[in-house]
Amino acid sequence: MDPLDGTVNYAHGYPRFCVSIGVEWRGVRSVGVVHDPLLNETFHATRGGGAFLNGKPIRVSEEGELGRGLFATGFAYDVHRSQDDNLANWAAFVKSAQAVRRDGSAALDLCYVACGRFEGYWEQKLHAWDVAAGQLLVEEAGGRCSDFHGGPVPPGGDPIVASNGRVHEQMLALLRSARRSLGRDL
Repeated sequence: MDPLDGTVNYAHGYPRFCVSIGVEWRGVRSVGVVHDPLLNETFHATRGGGAFLNGKPIRVSEEGELGRGLFATGFAYDVHRSQDDNLANWAAFVKSAQAVRRDGSAALDLCYVACGRFEGYWEQKLHAWDVAAGQLLVEEAGGRCSDFHGGPVPPGGDPIVASNGRVHEQMLALLRSARRSLGRDL
């Protein structure tokens, strides 16, 4: 549970924050609820039961071309001092996608992938409470979530790539390319 995802936003009066609750049962993410109190939007999903926004079913976008997509990411609290800062990834997406957003709420970014507002989202240095609900929403809305290699998202949520499924491999290739440009392996 994250009672306030987007804490820095909230503290500064920036209207981009939410409450996120993810339930894991026997190692499987089973229920997810994310509520945005300012837009009065409640996203919810149950494993095998679909994904919903204010009670209406949602689906990921149909866009299959990374260059026509809208993407989101975020930066860890240690961005000022870490070599692994997500900036090369950001630059690669800015140069390749239609647009990239950074709004400071992982849970809402994942919900926006689930309902088709974003084609994809990636981030590193997150925690389980940041992604538990949103990951389930993306998957139940027909999308795909993985780590940066295309494998399962680690239980702690770090790192995560979420997409509509159609641009997922393109996202992974772009992330690999950005890491190689720094002389790093994923």
